[in-house]
Amino acid sequence: MEIVFPVEFIVHGTPVSHQAKRPESREQWKEQVRSSSRVALPNPHFVSDQRVAVTLFYFPPEPMQGDVDNIVKLVLDACCAHIYLDDSQVERVVVQKFEPDRLFSFGNPSATFVQAIEGAKPALYVRISSDPHEDLQ
Repeated sequence: MEIVFPVEFIVHGTPVSHQAKRPESREQWKEQVRSSSRVALPNPHFVSDQRVAVTLFYFPPEPMQGDVDNIVKLVLDACCAHIYLDDSQVERVVVQKFEPDRLFSFGNPSATFVQAIEGAKPALYVRISSDPHEDLQ
């Protein structure tokens, strides 16, 4: 079956940096991302060949240690050959952390996004869209 975009899902847990010393930790995180995405995908599904934009919003339980940009690569790698064919299809990545007491109100959040905001922390909200320019208009 074809994937219907946007795809939204939440990955519970602390993201693992692509710089993590243990390869097992990196692989476990990528599998956790893939596993979490399955609730938002048809089963079975074809991998998309469309251009995509990826949004990553991280909700840590306390001020974040490390750099927010280090969480991007493993999430993109986990989605490669699972949601989209190749990383070259990713035309835009938006990543932001929302530490406790630093949230602001959102105009029209989806139900999945509200779950990420209100649910257990740490949580990573992932949104993959087939319109890389959707927020730029």
